[in-house]
Amino acid sequence: MSVDADGLKRERNEMLSLRLVGVCFLALALYVGYESVSDLFHRKAPEHSIPGIVLACVSLVVMPFLSRAKKRVSQELGSAAMDADAKQTDFCVYLSAILLTGLLLNVTLEWWWADPLAALVMVPIIAKEGIEGMRARACCD
Repeated sequence: MSVDADGLKRERNEMLSLRLVGVCFLALALYVGYESVSDLFHRKAPEHSIPGIVLACVSLVVMPFLSRAKKRVSQELGSAAMDADAKQTDFCVYLSAILLTGLLLNVTLEWWWADPLAALVMVPIIAKEGIEGMRARACCD
């Protein structure tokens, strides 16, 4: 934040931050895609995990508040990078919902494939945000 007085440095830092967030999104898309395809191919069901279900529930409650706080800070600072980080926090909420849904469907209906299939649905969305970040555009415009 110390470079705010220098508009050129601030813009350069914002672009770098957006690109770093973009790289994180692309890495996440690759990881989720690989794990999902691997789990489907190997017919690997998510483990029945009460701590995992509890953690996903806590994440679903806490992450939206964290995202809103980050968005508020990004507006006050005029920071596209912080806004992109808030967007990444939103994806944590979506992924937690997918995780919880998959775990619950596996536990209750024994649909082992629900979790990896749902995660695959998120891959193109996550990758799109990553590409936009790499192009150093505000992903949340």
